[in-house]
Amino acid sequence: MTEYLSTTELHQLTGYARSAEQATWLKFRSIPHKQDGSRVIVSRVHVQSWLEGKPVLSRAGMNIAAIR
Repeated sequence: MTEYLSTTELHQLTGYARSAEQATWLKFRSIPHKQDGSRVIVSRVHVQSWLEGKPVLSRAGMNIAAIR
């Protein structure tokens, strides 16, 4: 098993074959993912946490507001 979902697994999870629709589905459910062109990359760990009802944190970079 790999760290990331396969295209088949992503299709099964979202119900969509097109990457734009998959990304929309993931974003609506706050599941962190990355788009690399037409490919959607999703960590298996993030999906597992979402299925278990655990909060899934996504890091967007350094929190500049926290610096004094």
